[in-house]
Amino acid sequence: MKKLILVFALLIPIMNNGVSAKTIPQNEFIPQATIDQVTKSMLASFGEKNKFRIDQGVKQTASFWNEKDGTVKEFETFCMQNFYDTDEKLSLLFDKLSTAFEVLNGNFLKMTIDLKIPLHLDAGEITPIDEMFGGYDPSAHLTDDLFQNKTAFIVTLNFPSYTLTEKMANSAKWTRKEWAYAKIGDLFTSRVPADLLLKVGEILSEADSYIASYNIYMGNLVDNNMKTFFPKDLKLITHWGLRDELKSHYSEADGLTKQKMIYEVMKHIIFQDIPSEVINSNKLLWNPVTNKTYKESAEVTNTPEPNTRYQHMLDNFHAMKNIDKYSPQCPTYISRKFDQEMQISQADVEKLFIEFCSSPQVKKVAALISKRLKRKLEPFDIWYDGFKPRSSINESELDKMTKAKYPTKDAFEKDLPNILVKLGFTAEKAKWITSKITVDASRGAGHAQGAAMKGDKARLRTRVQKDGMDYKGYNIAVHEFGHTVEQTITLNEIDYYMLNGVPNTACTEAVAFMFQQKDLEFLGIKNDDVNKKHLFTLDNFWAAYEIMGVSLVDMNTWKWLYAHPDATPQQLKEAVITIAKDVWNKYYADVFGVKDQPILAIYSHMIDSPLYLSAYPVGHLIDFQIERFMDGKNFGTEIEKILLNGSIVPQQWMKNAVGSEISTKPMLDATDEALKIVTQ
Repeated sequence: MKKLILVFALLIPIMNNGVSAKTIPQNEFIPQATIDQVTKSMLASFGEKNKFRIDQGVKQTASFWNEKDGTVKEFETFCMQNFYDTDEKLSLLFDKLSTAFEVLNGNFLKMTIDLKIPLHLDAGEITPIDEMFGGYDPSAHLTDDLFQNKTAFIVTLNFPSYTLTEKMANSAKWTRKEWAYAKIGDLFTSRVPADLLLKVGEILSEADSYIASYNIYMGNLVDNNMKTFFPKDLKLITHWGLRDELKSHYSEADGLTKQKMIYEVMKHIIFQDIPSEVINSNKLLWNPVTNKTYKESAEVTNTPEPNTRYQHMLDNFHAMKNIDKYSPQCPTYISRKFDQEMQISQADVEKLFIEFCSSPQVKKVAALISKRLKRKLEPFDIWYDGFKPRSSINESELDKMTKAKYPTKDAFEKDLPNILVKLGFTAEKAKWITSKITVDASRGAGHAQGAAMKGDKARLRTRVQKDGMDYKGYNIAVHEFGHTVEQTITLNEIDYYMLNGVPNTACTEAVAFMFQQKDLEFLGIKNDDVNKKHLFTLDNFWAAYEIMGVSLVDMNTWKWLYAHPDATPQQLKEAVITIAKDVWNKYYADVFGVKDQPILAIYSHMIDSPLYLSAYPVGHLIDFQIERFMDGKNFGTEIEKILLNGSIVPQQWMKNAVGSEISTKPMLDATDEALKIVTQ
């Protein structure tokens, strides 16, 4: 995540033929009369051809200028002396700003990543000083500094910003350079004090450390007869490890027993009655059905986790809410996350998800899954994995393969060029891309972090056990590899630095999904199933259905938080559980035949990555549309073309990529087709 607060807004440089910019909230320090007079003077000096930019630039600059920045007279002088009135002057300013922000973004991000190494990598015990440095944001004072030295005001005066609605209306008209100019206008649409940014970094780091260290020792789980079912040394992070372990048991004779046990563990985490003594510890045996703990065979008392999960959520909320009043364009974290970061409104995202989860295809696919399982569906079958080729392979066999092939993280890193060649990249291009990616053994489930300046490397992180990379770690690593390939291409090959990246996290998740679903191919396991295209559709459909429900819980939780800003951790817990059950009852209960299930609240993203979850289901929709478009084409060539559209608005990005906007229809139609073919 970039550490600068970048607001995605667009402008039309030295033009006034676009949709009018918004009304800019005014700072009371600069009176309207002054704004009018400065605007009039600038028009007289620089001409009517610059009217649009002058009108917006003066208003925007005035909205941030306060007494610390100078007198009203100094404001007038600044505007007159720092407006760039010709194409040539503005282009030169743009080039210099782009270079400077690459230096700032890149080096601040590198410092942040390096300071978090003890927290993120599997490198020994985390100490208090590690927590302190890991929670420190080196760039927190940058916005303050750039306003103080007037750099920010140079930007606001010359590069106006646009709302999401205005971007969408103009997006098809703008040239590449106009898009790139627009991203400069994104940089300063808020003026958040450094102490608040530092607090956000600290709070998110604490939540990340909490989740990264939240492991369950599966070999210590017992049933009523004190029988264990999992390997003694199996340690799984929540929720990712637990979920993936549950998925892995669909092909086993006794898999249902293990899955039910995992589901009980998840519910205790959600309800926060999980014994504190079993979190990241193997000192006690634990029966998750009865919630009793034992030392050897003797029962011992335990202490429930004291709503720590929900305290972190509250801390996130308060830290983000403190920024609201400094973000007049998007005065809630919800609007900043969707309108600015995702560049799709929260209402539109929610509408997509409800439309999908309410579709008649859901019950039809569920009936097929029930038929394939030869039993009624259980709530945890939201993670049914049987449409994937690997579902017929015992995961222990896959573990043997991946551990032998990748005994260390270095072995995986060495093999990255070969994976890209299998995807259709030339050997030369594969070597070039992977030379800019480094692999690390992760303390948590795994993640990717792109660089923010050319010359730096993207970081791919996944769990690597002492005896090698197991299949779960490999599967995650392939997903993260997709992220780093995207990050590398869109940074190093993009035409303008300010357009680096993709429109939002859903787009990069889509790329990661494309890599992940080919993981067995990379191991040399061929899929000769004549129905593989239809099975892929059904798998993507079911995955989207599951994560859309989780995302609805996440969004509704944040709506609840804004309606109840003084809530306690206990009240938030009760609200989250109620919301999860409500979403379940609306879109899942009739499908699964059971009401009031809380399982949609288990995702760890709700704790350490607030409001990130919507990126996954939107990513599934994007993934599906792109996969269909690229059918029969060279993956390496086509994905590179798509990625080099850069960080424009996602709907235009998709139009450029496949000819249509993000929609549920392609997947729903394909699911109907697949259901006619796949009958068991």
